[in-house]
Amino acid sequence: MADRSRRTASFGLAAALTRAGTAVLRAGEPGGRDRWERRNHAGRTVGWHAGPAAALAVAAAAGRVRPAAAAAVLVAGACGAYDDVAGAGDPRRGFRAHLGALRDGEVTSGAVKLFGISAAGLAAGAALKERALDKVLAGVVIAGAAHCVNLVDVRPGRAAAAVLALGAPGLVRRDPGAAGTAAAAMGAAAAVLPDDLGERAMLGDTGAHALGAALGAAVVAGAGRAGLVAHAAALVAAAVYGDRVSAAARSLGGSRGGAGRRHPGPETPGTVGVRR
Repeated sequence: MADRSRRTASFGLAAALTRAGTAVLRAGEPGGRDRWERRNHAGRTVGWHAGPAAALAVAAAAGRVRPAAAAAVLVAGACGAYDDVAGAGDPRRGFRAHLGALRDGEVTSGAVKLFGISAAGLAAGAALKERALDKVLAGVVIAGAAHCVNLVDVRPGRAAAAVLALGAPGLVRRDPGAAGTAAAAMGAAAAVLPDDLGERAMLGDTGAHALGAALGAAVVAGAGRAGLVAHAAALVAAAVYGDRVSAAARSLGGSRGGAGRRHPGPETPGTVGVRR
């Protein structure tokens, strides 16, 4: 009963803080309205206020049970926010493109995000696990989960729905940190989902990476060696075949339009929307 109450509290706190934070950011819009608006692949203007709000909300809720998870969520969200702002007009996407630019001496916002989230994952994994191999595997799971949720953030509600589906198994874990962290991610996702589906809000890289990192931390907190290996392998495979993962998520629900990643106009091959 006590565990159920803690899970409910984490879910409710994250949901409430996400709603409140989104409302505050919409009212104030630091830096001006243009900074907070993006056009989706269908050409509609959508605000990404919910992304930072969700990241901060999950960090606050998860921090009550797993401070290391909260730190990973904050860094993942901050790296995503940097890419949302600094990389708004950059058409390059994917690891290969950003690493290729790095070889040419250019540090892109995507490269900053890649290395920042990876470092945060490894640091959180080191804090959550005791054995050296488990620490490394945990870092891969946390960073990989952050990337995976961003991969499916290609149409309205895809990322939030994925967090709800993937986080549900974590609620039944015996480890209170795992269950509480999963509940926090799900609470924020549930708060965003209605406006996301209605094309009134989007998570952006900020929210997608933060929620994904929380899911990864929840897995790490409750998994043994075998579970870490299985999740790490699956997430590495998802990263390698990222284009296919995004295409599969894009195809769900038919051709209905929706909010996506940064996009200067209608979606064409080789361009980047706020959700790929």
